[in-house]
Amino acid sequence: MAGSGLAASSQPQRSGGRRAEGSNADWMGSLAPALSTFPLAHLAIPGSHDSFSYWVDEKSPVGPDQAMAIKRLAKISLVKKLMKKWSVTQNLTFKEQLEGGIRYFDLRVSSKPGEVGQEIYFIHGLFGIKVWDGLMEINTFLTQHPKEAIFLDFNHFYAMEDQHHIYLISRIREAFGSKLCTMEYVENVTLQYLWEKSQQVLIFYHYPLYQEYPFLWPGNKMPAPWANTTNVHKLLQFLETTLGERAEHGTFHVSQAILTPRVKTIARHLIRGLKNTLVHRNLPMILNWVKRQKPGVMGVNIITSDFVELVDFAATVIALNDLLLEGHRVVTKS
Repeated sequence: MAGSGLAASSQPQRSGGRRAEGSNADWMGSLAPALSTFPLAHLAIPGSHDSFSYWVDEKSPVGPDQAMAIKRLAKISLVKKLMKKWSVTQNLTFKEQLEGGIRYFDLRVSSKPGEVGQEIYFIHGLFGIKVWDGLMEINTFLTQHPKEAIFLDFNHFYAMEDQHHIYLISRIREAFGSKLCTMEYVENVTLQYLWEKSQQVLIFYHYPLYQEYPFLWPGNKMPAPWANTTNVHKLLQFLETTLGERAEHGTFHVSQAILTPRVKTIARHLIRGLKNTLVHRNLPMILNWVKRQKPGVMGVNIITSDFVELVDFAATVIALNDLLLEGHRVVTKS
């Protein structure tokens, strides 16, 4: 949900068949049967940060999520090229992320000021693809993998009035239809529960209109504390602290295992970009933290990362669920 501050429009360039490590396209359906009865809030689930930012359009206007000073500077074409280096937090498309095991998507959206109509785009500094195109790509995957479930977290909205929200919500309903999971007690939502209802999509909507639609979950059911630091040690301490403060019941929980550049970080490493400045060198330490975690009540739930394919992130998170199974066997025996 947090971010470096910058994303895209029109048809995205394909990523040339890149895949996250391993094949995790059906990992939920392949879990041990006992785990399908655990609340999703107690499972370890891999997610991506600024999930849509794999493609950015340097020709698009700077988005309304940026300060006026950035908008002025962006009139220089080189500035937008540099913005792109700090906007992109993922290399994989939605389809590729899903095939790699990612099941939580962190989404920011915006209308395009001055454009006729109510079209909504993904946004991270620069405009991204149309939200509709992303939803359709996701829905195609879900149709082909009926035992997989996803979380779509619409947590930032820009330049949107109520009519834009109504339009977007109608597109969400049109895209997923009966796959949408209606609001329910968090602890009731297990994979088994979803399979029995043929539901696959949980939508979290951080805007008051959620109250008018039974298939929209309030944003406060998906807290995602943000460390807002460039220091990996401070990040890991923050993740530990906020996990300890996690509500025992009634919400999911996102551990944002991401580093956020300061203005001076960007200024010092302008050409290198986010991936080469912060992500590459710190991901191994972040992954080691992930390996030490355990899901369950007060444990990790959803863990998000930048550039999820750079290390075996998704498979590492998914493997944590085996710890739940071990605990379940002990309880069963006793």
